[in-house]
Amino acid sequence: MAFNVAEFRANMIGDGARPNLFSVSLTFPTIANNSTAAGQKVTFMAKTAQLPGSTVGTVPVYYFGRELKFAGNRTFADWTLTIINDEDFTIRNSLESWMNAINSHSSNVRNPGALNNNGYTVDATVTQYGKTGGELKKYRFVGVFPVDLAPIDLDWGSNDAIEEYQTTFAYQWWQAENTTT
Repeated sequence: MAFNVAEFRANMIGDGARPNLFSVSLTFPTIANNSTAAGQKVTFMAKTAQLPGSTVGTVPVYYFGRELKFAGNRTFADWTLTIINDEDFTIRNSLESWMNAINSHSSNVRNPGALNNNGYTVDATVTQYGKTGGELKKYRFVGVFPVDLAPIDLDWGSNDAIEEYQTTFAYQWWQAENTTT
């Protein structure tokens, strides 16, 4: 195939999708402190996210010395957000209380409110937008709960910087909500 820039440009629909045009929606469960405010704020403070991936495992079966591969079960890697921290710590405090309700720091027990109908899980969405503001792709993460809350690095030499931290969520599966342009 010969190099042809005109053909490449003709196949680049909408000048390409841009990774900075996205939003995250995460409704915190009621077991988290200040859940409503944190859910409203995360849309603005989620600095980075990912569109999800998945892996279909393989099941090897050996027959007369030859390995045959069959499709296995699908698995979903954890989902990580980078959150910009402001001085009210609303999102961070809610994440800490959410995780504490799942398993408390000192008593190693779960909050009874987290037991009812998987009361510690919620759904979340990440939406990719086009340059004209329309939704290109939307994914719903089903059964989200935090599994890792990264530390916030403090440094006397960090001038002109705003704190940020990562939080990692496990989830059951994802669904593509739309595929319209």
